[in-house]
Amino acid sequence: MTRFELYLKRNAAKFDRYLATFFSDGTHPDMQRYLYAPVAKFTANAGKRHRPLICLLACEAVGGDPKRAWSSAAAIEHFHTAALIHDDIEDCSLTRRDLPCMHVREGDGIAINAGDLALSLVCGTVVADEGLDDATKLRVLDELVKMTTRTIEGQALDIGWARDRRFDLAVEDYLVMAKHKTAYYSGGVPLAVGAIIGGGDDAQIEALREFGMAAGLAFQIQDDALNITGASDSIGKDFRSDITEGKRTLVAIHALQHTDRRERLLELLSAGTTDPVLLGEAVQIMEDAGSIRFAQDHALSLIVDAKKSLQDSLPRSKALDLLLSMADFFVKRSS
Repeated sequence: MTRFELYLKRNAAKFDRYLATFFSDGTHPDMQRYLYAPVAKFTANAGKRHRPLICLLACEAVGGDPKRAWSSAAAIEHFHTAALIHDDIEDCSLTRRDLPCMHVREGDGIAINAGDLALSLVCGTVVADEGLDDATKLRVLDELVKMTTRTIEGQALDIGWARDRRFDLAVEDYLVMAKHKTAYYSGGVPLAVGAIIGGGDDAQIEALREFGMAAGLAFQIQDDALNITGASDSIGKDFRSDITEGKRTLVAIHALQHTDRRERLLELLSAGTTDPVLLGEAVQIMEDAGSIRFAQDHALSLIVDAKKSLQDSLPRSKALDLLLSMADFFVKRSS
């Protein structure tokens, strides 16, 4: 287990308790049933909480007090909650973290509204923080608004390409989509926000932002690779679901450009199949095209370059060491 994983394990539960304080009962008993309880339940079924916790690390890495960054870190996690709830509806997904998706359990209307509540908490959480001065709030809010827009732009590409059955895409197209959909809110903005609150100078803020963008992109690429190459017992019901859903991953796009079995791979990616034999055939085509190795190497290259740049920009500290460990964890994890 990496140092970063240990950091997550030691701090996630404390942050979970803080997140739970944002869900009230409302002014009518049924608001709890139809709004606050579903969002609270979804939020409690936690992931690793890396987004808010790296925001705290960035604040500390520039010499700030990470306690001042808690509300902004929570805002980023609220956005993650909203994005996942809405994404599950858009992708017609059935499960999330081994539980039925909210729209499956509660219906589309309740789920959309719940995601909207989580979105309202993004800026509201920062505005309500009495510990931040107005100038800092405005800088953080500007980051969060831009993060939201960039993520929505990336999602538009992802679902638009799927709707129009687009496979006429290049590696560069994928990288634009993944940067927007994932890297801004999973890496770049959490680190920039933490550095802003911590009082970092412009050079430190931008160094952390660029490191986060590279790490966030590598995280998405590795996530795509794990979906088709990881152990089925650790990935769970979503194992090889990217093939079933015909997702435009870096592996798939590269394979379509480099395999001599393009038509067969297109057929498999368009079939919506869950047959393990057919899924295995698609993976083999990708493997033979060198696409899985290409994606893994690209992710590793991003991390190597990003780590060197960050080390040159910030003083050595425990927080910096943990951020560097995060980058390694992103490309070496197995689930």
